[in-house]
Amino acid sequence: MSRLTLHTLETAPADSRPFVERAIANNGFLPNLIGVLANSPQALETYMTVSGINAKTSLTLAEREVVQITAARIHGCDFCVAGHTAVALKKAKLPTEQVRALQQGQATGDAKLDAVEQFAEAVIARRGAVDDAAYQAFLKAGYNEQQALEVVLGISLATLCNFANTLSGNEINKELQPFAPGAI
Repeated sequence: MSRLTLHTLETAPADSRPFVERAIANNGFLPNLIGVLANSPQALETYMTVSGINAKTSLTLAEREVVQITAARIHGCDFCVAGHTAVALKKAKLPTEQVRALQQGQATGDAKLDAVEQFAEAVIARRGAVDDAAYQAFLKAGYNEQQALEVVLGISLATLCNFANTLSGNEINKELQPFAPGAI
């Protein structure tokens, strides 16, 4: 049970309702994250806006999902691991074995995705102060300065979601439970 009010479309504050409606239209259900973020129209708007900006980066959908799953795993947010696992499998079309590896913090076998995962881990662990070796490994994998900052952008988005879910104690929606850690 959520510690914070888990809103529905009908109970959400008026300023949150357009975002809740959009989330339902995009997902076919109301993710509990959105129901909790609806408590603060500004937090929900930030999430929706930054999600849209993150989607426009030069990183591929698969690379962005690597960042999201990595951050959620490190931050201990099983809800976000499940949600981004669903996207990684259904929309980014990553193989199940690679997504399972990401959930477990293991190598995927894809050098570029592993470089993103390792760089995201370093950024989180060092709060941005990654050592030269970690940064150079990211660049040698074919990434650039812009994409290094795009990883930081993705981590910032993940942090909002991961921390909001952890604060609230959200349960994983039944629609996302098949994608929870250990379920795939």
